[in-house]
Amino acid sequence: MVYGILGLINFAHGEIVMIGAMISLAVIQAMTGFALPGPVIVLMGLLIAIPACMLLGYGIERVAYRPLRHAPRLAPLITAIGVSIVLQNIAMIIWGRQYIAFPPLLPEDTYTIAGASITLLQIFIFLLATAIMAGLIFLVKKTRLGRTMRATAQNPEVAGLMGVNVNNVISSTFIIGSALAAVAGLMVSAYYGLAHYYMGFLLGLKAFSAAVLGGIGNLGGAMLGGLLLGVIESLGAGYIGPLTGGVLGSHYQDVFAFFVLILVLIFRPSGLLGERTSERP
Repeated sequence: MVYGILGLINFAHGEIVMIGAMISLAVIQAMTGFALPGPVIVLMGLLIAIPACMLLGYGIERVAYRPLRHAPRLAPLITAIGVSIVLQNIAMIIWGRQYIAFPPLLPEDTYTIAGASITLLQIFIFLLATAIMAGLIFLVKKTRLGRTMRATAQNPEVAGLMGVNVNNVISSTFIIGSALAAVAGLMVSAYYGLAHYYMGFLLGLKAFSAAVLGGIGNLGGAMLGGLLLGVIESLGAGYIGPLTGGVLGSHYQDVFAFFVLILVLIFRPSGLLGERTSERP
């Protein structure tokens, strides 16, 4: 959404995911002493993390990006990297360098479907992600805010002349994206069972790779790119050992994300669902 409207690659978004995970875990650990069901404690952590990340996203846009909106593209890009580093160090100061474990509060039941084992947590994460993606597409395509977003993305100057408050639209985009980042941070930490101040860096790079694969600036393309990237990494982790004679193991699965990114940038820079552009002489 941010790139579609501003043409800005927000490299600090992965750190907002990290902050969401850290805040959620801090609240969850503080609530574990109470006699409450595990899912309720996790939900309370999420309800605290979402508004905190929304406020953080708004502050980043207002302080770091808005003054550079009409600057050369390199300036906001460097600023985004700088914001990412600042957030990493703030998280390290608050929560320390150590890994923070996710308490065993959620059911760990395992089911076998077509020969594949899947946990109840994985099923819940898949359903929640699907519902969020459907809601996001509905917001952009069917609501008044979504129409103003699309108008601002097409031409912010003309949208402003038509009565659209461009600043509010851009701020709303950052706020919505940050709320979703908080949910993603909780899901990632619950799935892997831990969180770390540096976890957002790789997540941000993979999110960028998925967006480029599907078509950067295209919501449907980003979702398709994320799904394909996950499948490619899983298959690569499973087959890289036999294909290399045991030289490389499954822990090299992150290589595939950036290998795919290089191939897409070479052969299809606009992404799978992006539009091909041609220059007329």
